[in-house]
Amino acid sequence: MSAAAGPVLALTLGEPAGIGPDLALSVWRNRRDFDTPAFYLIGEPDFLTSRARALGLDVPLAAVTPAQAGAAFARALPVVALGLPVTAAPGKPDATSAPAAIASIRRAVADVMAGYAAAVVTNPIAKNVLTRAGFAEPGHTEFLGRLAQEATGKPVTPVMMLWSPELAVVPVTIHIPLRQVFSVLSAELIVQTGRIVARDLSARFRVARPRLVVAGLNPHAGEDGTLGEEDRDIVAPAVAQLKAEGIDARGPLSADTLFHARARAGYDVALCMYHDQALIPIKTLAFDHGVNVTLGLPFVRTSPDHGTAFDIAGTGKPDPSSLVAALKLAARLAANAPTLVPVH
Repeated sequence: MSAAAGPVLALTLGEPAGIGPDLALSVWRNRRDFDTPAFYLIGEPDFLTSRARALGLDVPLAAVTPAQAGAAFARALPVVALGLPVTAAPGKPDATSAPAAIASIRRAVADVMAGYAAAVVTNPIAKNVLTRAGFAEPGHTEFLGRLAQEATGKPVTPVMMLWSPELAVVPVTIHIPLRQVFSVLSAELIVQTGRIVARDLSARFRVARPRLVVAGLNPHAGEDGTLGEEDRDIVAPAVAQLKAEGIDARGPLSADTLFHARARAGYDVALCMYHDQALIPIKTLAFDHGVNVTLGLPFVRTSPDHGTAFDIAGTGKPDPSSLVAALKLAARLAANAPTLVPVH
């Protein structure tokens, strides 16, 4: 593999006790088989050397600056040092876990905003570990939105999309308890989400005229108010507004018939009203190769569509397919549209 030209991908460490470090080491070791785009890992060389040794992987490391990563990638895994201690053992988060995970994300965003990285790819974090350490955000998506807003000084609305060749879905409400969905969901939120999705599918995914379908909140999309008034009073007006703005949108449609093969052929992305309505179908269809993409940011961010998997960290068993897919999609999207102005 030849040296990469231009900025490469910034890959975060994720939760150090999880499978993120294992996957990064494995993907670099098998980079030729996977045809992986060049990336650098933001972590600690000593910690990664120890993890590679525990896994029995022969992975040389190169401590680099982001500018040096492309040239180093062919001969060693480029590592941009955090300058923080990382001591967590596989499956056992410790006091160094949260600071390392957060600092790695911050550095990746700073690098991509400064032009040192082409895109951000994030390894999985453990939200409970971060919350116990005082982390205020519900998850990656919201934290990335805050970092982007701090960097640009402009309002940013991050939108979570789960993508695979089989299906792409967007949860309009994300990391909130199900009982809160009814108070948070609004026509304005659906419209704003639909605008961002349509814009990014066109600019980053090069879909000429994105086709959006909007799932109903209630069974059978509410049966015109018989099974709940939200679809009639909130979702339908939002779809009408999107159509009025020239966006190809349909709905509200009954979610129980939205995800079979014939239905999927009729749209590019499904907007769902809550987290599990979106994630259950895509994880059923594409568990090993789905990719989490954050839309609405002024940079590209992707992530594997799985968690930290503490139970198999350090065993060599994790499947790297989703991380490989995330790296490849990040490279593709960054090449399509390097910079986008946030949609309000």
